Amino acid sequence: MADAASRQRAASPLTVNGFLRATEIDTRMLGMLGALAVIWIGFHLASGGTFLTPRNLWNLSVQSASIAVMATGMVLVIVTRNIDLSVGSMLGFIGMTMGVMQAEWLPTIWGYDHPLTWIVALAFGVGVGVAIGALHGWVIAYLGVPAFIVTLGGLLAWRGGAWWVTSGRTVAPMDGTFALIGGGVQGSIGAAASWAIALAACAAILAGLWFGRLRRRSFGFPLRPLWAEGVLGLLGCGAVLAAVAVFNTYPWPSRVAERWAEANGTVVPEGGFAHGLAIPVLVALAVGVGMTFLATRTRFGRYVFAIGGNPEAAELAGVDVAWVKMKVFMLMGGLVALGAAISTARLNAATNAQGQLDELYVIAAAVIGGTSLAGGAGTIAGAMIGAVVMQSLQSGMVLMGLDTPLQNIVVGLVLVVAVWVDTMYRGRKA
Repeated sequence: MADAASRQRAASPLTVNGFLRATEIDTRMLGMLGALAVIWIGFHLASGGTFLTPRNLWNLSVQSASIAVMATGMVLVIVTRNIDLSVGSMLGFIGMTMGVMQAEWLPTIWGYDHPLTWIVALAFGVGVGVAIGALHGWVIAYLGVPAFIVTLGGLLAWRGGAWWVTSGRTVAPMDGTFALIGGGVQGSIGAAASWAIALAACAAILAGLWFGRLRRRSFGFPLRPLWAEGVLGLLGCGAVLAAVAVFNTYPWPSRVAERWAEANGTVVPEGGFAHGLAIPVLVALAVGVGMTFLATRTRFGRYVFAIGGNPEAAELAGVDVAWVKMKVFMLMGGLVALGAAISTARLNAATNAQGQLDELYVIAAAVIGGTSLAGGAGTIAGAMIGAVVMQSLQSGMVLMGLDTPLQNIVVGLVLVVAVWVDTMYRGRKA
């Protein structure tokens, strides 16, 4: 009787354990969100109230986009028990090639600001990224060289390659349309479009919960209580609407708004023009959704996690382990190219210092987000939140005026602590 009463209390929504069981919220994800809230509040107080402002949060979202995009690929790399230390150097090299193409090569063919320039430059960059990833993956998967060594060599080689392309010159400016990928005043979609996307996202969240419930019922799996489904829908939609509301309260600079209004024969409304969601944030969210689907709803995703769990068993089950690993690194290269496009467009220039230490931020984001370095476990959503955590630390330290060496020390400590927490968490679950 006592055991039955204990189980009943655990299932009650009035207890923490009962609430978490009913809603099936990942406790690790919940802890990460709690840590993010502590970081935000702490920096807000320490910076004199400048951190939790629409302007800083909007900039934080844009700055996190590139790392978040690459972190989604790093999840699959680490899940397969590999690592990629070259992503920062790859970003610098690919960004430089895309910059040279649109600033120097293509203008000699069809002039500046041609409507195809940004498309060709982006496609070329993604192609270069996939090719580099294929090279890394082939050496790792088919020649048997450890990923640590291959990508460490790539870290050095591609950084040197970025310098070699222009002999150390900074390339600027970028194509006007390409620059929109980096955000900025013109690289945001405004209030009305942001609300439309928010409502569409809420509809997608509710539809996902509903069809997920139908799918569980069709397979005879246990169903969440209806109140738990409602809570999840409320939390998801509330987070989306709150984020859009914050971004819509960040107006354009007054002079920019006045010049735009004058050029377009209109007047600046009271409160100014709102930024809304930035294009790089939309790109990162789209990549996150796509990568989540790839990891959880496709045969390729199942193969990736099977290899991470037990490579020998996966091979005996008929999985072409080497080919899957090579495809993972090709995907990583393509995502690095997208990250390079966002970073280059945001700076409106390609520099040799671009992407330095990004490999640290990307790996830390994946690990903080719950990806186990032992392989076989990880989530895309967790890695993207981890990217926000890492960027929040950097942004907060910049607001406080901390020197770059001290910032690197803090980031290094966070990475070590994240791995330690992961080790403890896996040990307790075992």
